[in-house]
Amino acid sequence: MTTFKASDFHPTNPAALIAALPAVLGFVPEHSLVLVTFEDDELGCVMRVDLTGELDDSLAHLVDVAATNGPDAVVAVIVDEDGAACRMCLDEHRLLADVLAQYLDDRCVELLAAYVVDRLADGGQWHRVDGEPGAGAVEDPMSSPMAAAAVLEGRRLYARRAELQAVVAVDPVRAEGLRTTMLLAEHDGELRPDVDARRDVEHALAVARGLSEGMVPEDDDLAAVGCAIADTRVRDTLYALAVGREADRAETLWALLARTLPDPWRVEALVLLAFSAYARGDGPLAGVSLEAALRSDGGHRMAVMLDQALQSGMRPDQIRELAQTGYRLAKRLGVRLPPRQGVGKRAG
Repeated sequence: MTTFKASDFHPTNPAALIAALPAVLGFVPEHSLVLVTFEDDELGCVMRVDLTGELDDSLAHLVDVAATNGPDAVVAVIVDEDGAACRMCLDEHRLLADVLAQYLDDRCVELLAAYVVDRLADGGQWHRVDGEPGAGAVEDPMSSPMAAAAVLEGRRLYARRAELQAVVAVDPVRAEGLRTTMLLAEHDGELRPDVDARRDVEHALAVARGLSEGMVPEDDDLAAVGCAIADTRVRDTLYALAVGREADRAETLWALLARTLPDPWRVEALVLLAFSAYARGDGPLAGVSLEAALRSDGGHRMAVMLDQALQSGMRPDQIRELAQTGYRLAKRLGVRLPPRQGVGKRAG
């Protein structure tokens, strides 16, 4: 993941920070409050919430999350198409900035600056709303250094958050059609021998490879993989694929399963997708996947853990270490997984 310093986004030159937000978030935010934290002179976590009437009730919690890792400072960007040109709206945004500054001060964090911007696009206009003078034009977000870095890292940039959410949006007709097949393929709940778990992992690998070669999986294959990842040995082994040389293949399969499996099986595909996206530095895709997973099962342990890590700004390299468990399980099951990226010897 590319590292940027606070000096790259100094409040006296906010054009770079505002232009970078779509690349950081993975989509162009609209009608949003975005908080950007800085830790040890480096860009920390970036959080976005909808700019709604309920924001006042959740603002304290948002600040708590932003302050989790003890950042030195925060910059706030309010995206409001109407608010940038409306004097009454600007007054409301100034009040929001004042409240935000107080919440941050209570947690010993400085609000460096607060801006309101009408649109995050070339030619958009920004204004400071934290008592300091300042206004200017937004640079083209698609031409920002952060956007270039995102493309080099293999991350796609979406025009709107809805487009990102569509990556994991379930097809209700397809999912309902798979339900009967899933019920027939479902395991009886008893602990199965390791040989069955090994066969399931190998089948998931085969389906992912076939999908990458243009072979559309049959419903029976999707159902078999969907039921298999309900087995903790299979699921925890498959987490290792996120750091292996076939990570892209596996992620494509998890995304397909997230769109086609019915609940409750879908949640495991969503968490596998979230882990894979997080491990390669795609926080936006990880975020929408976890959001969908937690709507299905708010107590899912891995989903909760990943969501907390993402919100606190834990870096992908720390998350990637969790994949070691998958390689250990693969060795125990006798499965030969693709080697880790950058490693020449196969695990197991």
